[in-house]
Formats: sequence, structure tokens, C-alpha cells
Amino acid sequence: MKRYFRHTLYYTLLLAGGAAILASCSTTRRLAQGEVLYTGVKKMTFTPESDTLEIPGDVISAAQEPLSVAPNNPLWSPYWRTGIPVGLWAWNHLYTPKEKGFKYWFFKKLAKQPVLISKVRPDLRIKVADQIFENYGYFNVQGGYELLPRKHKPDRKAKVSYRFIVPAPHTYDTVEYLTAPGAAGRIVDSLRAGTLLRKGAVYNLDTLVAERNRIATALRSRGYYYFRPEYIAYDADTTQAPYKVALRMRLAEGIPPAAMRPYRVGSVSVSLRNPVPGPADTMTLGAVRVRYQRPLKIRPRILKGAIGLAPGQLFNVDAQNTTQTNLNKLGIFSSVSLSVPPLDSLGPGRDSLDVRIAATFDKPMQADFEADLTSKSNSYLGPGLSFGLRHNNIFKGGEVLALNLTGSYEWQTGNKNQYETRPTAVNSYEFGLNASLSVPRIVAPGFRYRGLTYPARTTYKIGADLMNRPKYFRMLSLNLSAGYDFRTSPYSSHNLTVFRLTYNKLLHTSHEFDSTMQQNPAVALSFSDQFIPSLSYTYTFDKTYGRRQKNRFIFQSTVTDAGNILAGVYEIFGSHGTKRLFGSPFSQFVKGTVEAKWYHKIGRNNVLASRLMVGAGYAYGNSKVMPYSEQFYIGGANSIRAFTVRSLGPGSYRPSEDQVNGYWDQTGDFKLEANVEFRFKMLGNLGGAVFLDAGNIWLLKNDPQRPGGALRAKNFWKEIALGTGVGLRYDISVLVLRLDMGIGIHTPYSNPDKKGYYNIQNFKDGLGIHLAIGYPF
Repeated sequence: MKRYFRHTLYYTLLLAGGAAILASCSTTRRLAQGEVLYTGVKKMTFTPESDTLEIPGDVISAAQEPLSVAPNNPLWSPYWRTGIPVGLWAWNHLYTPKEKGFKYWFFKKLAKQPVLISKVRPDLRIKVADQIFENYGYFNVQGGYELLPRKHKPDRKAKVSYRFIVPAPHTYDTVEYLTAPGAAGRIVDSLRAGTLLRKGAVYNLDTLVAERNRIATALRSRGYYYFRPEYIAYDADTTQAPYKVALRMRLAEGIPPAAMRPYRVGSVSVSLRNPVPGPADTMTLGAVRVRYQRPLKIRPRILKGAIGLAPGQLFNVDAQNTTQTNLNKLGIFSSVSLSVPPLDSLGPGRDSLDVRIAATFDKPMQADFEADLTSKSNSYLGPGLSFGLRHNNIFKGGEVLALNLTGSYEWQTGNKNQYETRPTAVNSYEFGLNASLSVPRIVAPGFRYRGLTYPARTTYKIGADLMNRPKYFRMLSLNLSAGYDFRTSPYSSHNLTVFRLTYNKLLHTSHEFDSTMQQNPAVALSFSDQFIPSLSYTYTFDKTYGRRQKNRFIFQSTVTDAGNILAGVYEIFGSHGTKRLFGSPFSQFVKGTVEAKWYHKIGRNNVLASRLMVGAGYAYGNSKVMPYSEQFYIGGANSIRAFTVRSLGPGSYRPSEDQVNGYWDQTGDFKLEANVEFRFKMLGNLGGAVFLDAGNIWLLKNDPQRPGGALRAKNFWKEIALGTGVGLRYDISVLVLRLDMGIGIHTPYSNPDKKGYYNIQNFKDGLGIHLAIGYPF
């Protein structure tokens, strides 16, 4: 062990020395005469012209955008750089005129062209920022910049400081709304009350664009198919009064006559093509004529229900888009196109538009074979195989029948020094056979599918999994479920499992496992053979927002109810006490989790990611504890990375060191976890991360066999485990390979040999190494 740490120290010092040498090497060696290396922004100041004026944050953020040019090797763009300019060093010291050989290859891989002041063009960026201020109503902004030469090589390196003096914004003094002839004018008049342009509001270009888009959308939804937003123009006069705008909205010059004429739907025809051409045939679906190739690979009722356009109705762009969306979300076509006559082909006096729909069927059969490195949330790592067969149109309505066979051999990764007498590296294997039928609509009595705006699916699943933990147990799990997936907005999705039945049975147990269960009756109950009848609901909100979509927020909440409906039926029929299903008891509990994740993009390649997760479960009635598979645990590659999975909690409980299988009882009914991670790009596809993890699990019911495990307010904060660490991420586009080293700071259990908040016995005992696939959250 000492030899290992000597070698580690040696290579660390060698790497640090190499980094120092790189940092000291010239990064301006190949700059042309008079060129200055841009090293970032020193500061940006936005000063209001008066003390009573406050500049909105979104305006400042928008103005900062063109000024925030990243320098070479940025860390916190555009202000900070990393201390090791590998790309610049390669550009200056590895250049070769010969476009061949190892040195040239190495140069092309590493070199980064210098970012120069002459390319940044601060003067031009000042003008762009001024234009952005005008878009928000701030005219005549006084902007300027200053070059700040570096003390070292002042004529070769410089930062930039920007300054702006911002006057009061212009507001609308008068607003003359759009007038249009005929029926179009009546539609426009109906929109006047909800206008975004009101007297006294601050002038804003985005609002002007949004208002004309609103008018164009209303017209196009009522027959004016060829009307476009650019057919509306604005006249803005800022000379009549200080800080005031007289606004006039009008129709633009040269609008085609067809744009001001409403149209109805003419004929609707559909052309369907198979991957392998067959004999041609035709049929009619009401007033829609369909040409297809035999055999027909879609049920006529499904095709008719997907078409939202009918001859004679007022042409509606929303109905056109819905028709194309409905056909695409069936999942059976490789291409779908919908066309109407172009504007220049319309004859005089024409008042209808013929609709042509063309679709090509995709190949229905699909086979997948995967061999990869499997990484799970419980820190098990190993090779996995997966073979799947899919039929994407089994009943000619977009129904997907999938069969999937999986197998894996796994070993546990993480910190193996926390409990030296306990074998945390447990190898295992697992096999699974699962089948599912997914229908691209809601299948329920009395439900009308045509009313849905967004895709929805009904899914039925059946499967079996065999899990083997050598020296401990072998478990068979059977499951059957039915549920719905649907959306109610672009950001909100829902999963409702209306029925799920799981049966867990221990096929074999070892003496070590049995002895552990005897010492922990509560844990033994969670492993008992049992049915788990349940239903669950998951709501997910996922939205990317902010200028340039720099922020992303994900909120997910899941509620699971197990056994309560079945227990209620038993009670109605007079059955009391322990209730059984097919001779085995069934679980009864409620469980809920709430998880929030927020991602903020910093510069072009850096991300600040954070997560907060809270979960609780409570067993009652027919159960004293939740099934082991439903209980919470913490630690591992996707949790608190300084600690191995199930090596923390519940609460301040710590199994005795002579209890070799103690980690089986380190589960709980309540979980709290928080994570913060700064992800940054290092070189090419290689990225780095610095993270901080915290959390623990607790029991909601006191267990004498696990003292200190119950949730109590008195010791709550002391029982929060804390770890930090660093990591590497290698992005190969299809997946991310991740290596994390967690460093323990605080454990929830007391350590008599180590007082204070930092209570890790030895630094090396608080290290956790995790190799995983994908980001932890």
C-alpha cells in the first residue's frame, strides 16, 4: 500500500511539474507583428443614466451575449481561463510546415488557433450591443470599451472592459392598430382587445414580432392560408416627444391578392407506398380518396381518424399540422408529406385548395443486439448483452410488439475501504425476458382519441427476471403491468400505471444470508415471498428556457399505491387480518418521490448541474415493512460518490464490523439527497467535473435492531453525509464514459477516534472510485 501511494505521489508531482512547464511556455510565439492575444473580459458595467432607473436583468443578459467571447482555454467564459493552455502551447510549439508525419498529426489534434483582439472586434460588438438595447426600447445608449494590457508582455496580451451608460427606455405614446379590408378586418378587430401593444408599455421588438405572429396565426386558422407575418409592417416615430414612440401598424406594400382571400378545403387525396412495391389499388374513406399498394398495411379506421381535413371546411393550418402530426406519431411511416398548391399556381377566382398527402411505410421488423458495459444506480458494473425483436405495426395501427432478452454479469464498484472486514465487492448475474405491446393511442372505454393534441401510448408489459447474488440468494421476479403515457403540453408528460402486479420469490438462500435475516427480522420481512399489486402516477415537467436556451429545469414526482384497493375489497367481503393472494401475502404501502434538477449553461461548454431528491414510503395494513426492492438506499456512482452503495444509514446506524452481511439492512423509508456538479470541457471530447454530494436515508418506524436509524429532528443535520470529488467524462456522442473519485467529508455515524465535522478515520478510507456510463443526473 505504501509503495502504491509513493508511486501515486510521484506521478502527481510529475504531472504538476509538466503542467507548470506548459503554463510557463510562450503562448504568443507565432503571433504576427502588431497582433494582440485576447485573454478574456475583465468586466462589463451597465450604468443607468439616472439613480431612479433600474435596468432589467433580461436586458443586461441580452446585451452581454455578443460581448461574451470565450478566450483560449476558458474555464468560466469569458472572464477566467484555465492555467494550462494546451491548445495554445501546441499552436506555438508543435507547428510544422510538412502536412504529414506524427508531429503534424499531433499538431492537428491539439492545436487551437489563438483568439486575437483583431478577430474579437470590440468596436463592432459595442454596436451589436447598442442594437440589442434598441430592441428593448433603450435608444441612444453610450457604449465604449478599453483594452487592458497584461503586465507580462503588455504589447502581446490584453483583456477587454466594456462600459455602457443606459438612458430611460422609450414607451408607447400612441398605438394605431392594424386595419384590414373585408372579413379579414373583422378577424383583426376581434384580436384588438388582447393585443400585446398598449399605451405606456416599453417599446420591445420581441413584442412587435409576437403581435404580428398572433395576427397571422389567427388569419391562417380561418382560411387565409397564404397570409404571412411579414405582410404586417410597423412605423415608429420617436421624434414627437422625449422617450415616447408613436406606433402605427399597417399592411405591407405589395401583398399578393391571394393572401387576403379565405379558402376552403378542396379535394383530399392520400397516396400510400410500401417499402416493397405491390399491386396498386384505391378506396374511399368518406370524401377522402386513397391510393395504396397491396397489401394495405394500415387499418382504414386508423387512417381516417388521423386525417383532420375534410372537403368543404374552412382551411385551417392547425388542422393541417395536426393531420401530419397524427400520421407521424403512428410510427409506421418513414416519410410523410402534405402539400397544397403553391401561391403562383392559383388561378383567378379560385376559392378552394386541394390537399395531397403522401406517405411511405417503414419496414416493420427491427432487431437489436447490444453488447455494452452496464452501469446501474446501485454501483454494479459489468458486461451486458441485450437482444430485442420489434414489430412496429403488428396490428396495422402502429402497435409495437417487442421482445427483449437481457443478460449481465456484474461486480460492484466503489470505496472498498470503508468497512475493511465486509466484502462489498459482490459479483452477480441476472437474466431477463420481457415482452411489451405498445399502442399509439389511449385504449380505454368511451375515450375519444381524436381530441388529443400530443402523442399518447398505451403499454402492456409482462416479464420475468432472475437475479443471482452468489453466497447470498437467488430471486425470481415476475411482473405484469398496463399503463398510459401522454402529454398535456410541450413541457408536461404523464405516466399512469393503472395496474401492476409483481411477484418476488426467493429460490435459494445461503447460510450467511439466513443468519443475517435472523438478526434483522424487519429486513427478513422485506425479502419474504410476496405479491406487490400496485398502481402509480408520474408527472414530469421538462423545460429549457432563457436567452439562447441556457437553462433547463426538470421536475418529476411519482406516487405509488400498493395493495390498498385489493385490501379494501377483502375488507368489504369480511376478510380481516393477514390477506393473501394465490396463497401468498401481498404488500400494502404508499410511496412517493419528488426530484428537481436544474442545469445552467455557462459559456459554450460548461454546465452547472444540480439535483434535489426527496422520497418517502410507508407500509401498513397487510405489511409491516415495504418490500426490499421498494426501499430506499443511498451511495454509489449516481448518488453520494464518496461512499459505496448501501454503506450509509439509516440515520446514524452503523452495522458492527463483525456483521459481514450488514449492508443488507442499510435501507430506509425516507430519503434526502442533494447534488451539485460543475462540468467543464478540458480537451477535445474529454471533460472534467467538480462535485458536492449530500444526503442520507432514515426509518419512519423505530427498529431496535438498527439504533439511530429513525428520523428525528434533533440529529437531522448531523446525520447528513457529505462528500466532494472530481471526475473525468469522455463523450463519444452516443454515450458518456465517466470516472469519478469521491472524497468523504462527513459520515452520519459518530467516530470516537475522530472528533469534529470531518470524521473520516483516514483520508484513503474516504475515497470512492466509480467507473460508470452516462451522467449521474
